[in-house]
Amino acid sequence: MKDQLVKSDFNFPNQQSVYHGKVRDVYDLGDDYLLMIVSDRISAFDVVLPTGIPYKGEVLNLIASKFLDATADIVPNWKINTPDPAVTFGYKCEPFKVEMVIRGYLTGHAWREYKSGKRSLCGIPLPDGMKENQKFDKPIITPTTKADVGHDEDISKEDIIAQGLVTKEDYEALEQYTYQLFERGSEIADNNGLILVDTKYEFGKKDGKIILIDEIHTPDSSRYFYANTYQDNFDQGKAQKQLSKEFVRQWLIENDFQGRDGDTLPEFTSEFVSQVSERYIELYEYITGDKFVRSDISDVAKRIETNVNTYLSKLD
Repeated sequence: MKDQLVKSDFNFPNQQSVYHGKVRDVYDLGDDYLLMIVSDRISAFDVVLPTGIPYKGEVLNLIASKFLDATADIVPNWKINTPDPAVTFGYKCEPFKVEMVIRGYLTGHAWREYKSGKRSLCGIPLPDGMKENQKFDKPIITPTTKADVGHDEDISKEDIIAQGLVTKEDYEALEQYTYQLFERGSEIADNNGLILVDTKYEFGKKDGKIILIDEIHTPDSSRYFYANTYQDNFDQGKAQKQLSKEFVRQWLIENDFQGRDGDTLPEFTSEFVSQVSERYIELYEYITGDKFVRSDISDVAKRIETNVNTYLSKLD
């Protein structure tokens, strides 16, 4: 379908290679630059689902672009420009092999672990008696290993350093940046009537300096609750209305799919695909405070190819 980009296979000037991730396709444009195309693919339980979501790539890319700009005073980032709504052009960095996950509330994966009886997450002790969606006294950082394929795995700060994945000095800098970025994201979310519940950040190095890379504060990397209904829902033990792809995970769970061996993917109806697309657009408008401008998606691949080639030609 031309109204969604599920796969990209472009050949841009100076292109060395292309890496197809779960959602993002990263084009290596030589020694210094990368081009990241955010597709309309959607993943859950580390499985790329077979149906694309119209506008999803644009929503993710534009939110990340806005937040990279809004946090550049905290830590430098990889972005140079956005030549297309679904594309970011930026600096090539050497990525750290961990993802910095930070949680302000006990929900999602953390709640599932807690509910199963665990009282420690990534080496951080958790008290008895907590409830789903309860706010932590202060945010906790629960890193994961960064897997190219398969599942990311929880890991403690001590194991990261002991295994040499990140030096002690660099890890402590990553921790500080993570807390600061989460605080900034929480402030912006609060101004727009949302709660930034949890998120993840990825970092790399360029010329010896730590650089924020990839996405930031998007619905693929973050979870948001509506602030005006949070407390009442929590007090009554009700599910939180949230803007993230957790509702896709819940829909899959209800349809007996959790990415396990033998699980069969349920069919994505056109109505469900449209609902997911609208939820992504809704988050964009809430978290940015801007109206989402629907671009021409009559032929997404052709539009991207034209815009990127026009931009790159001006750099020569």
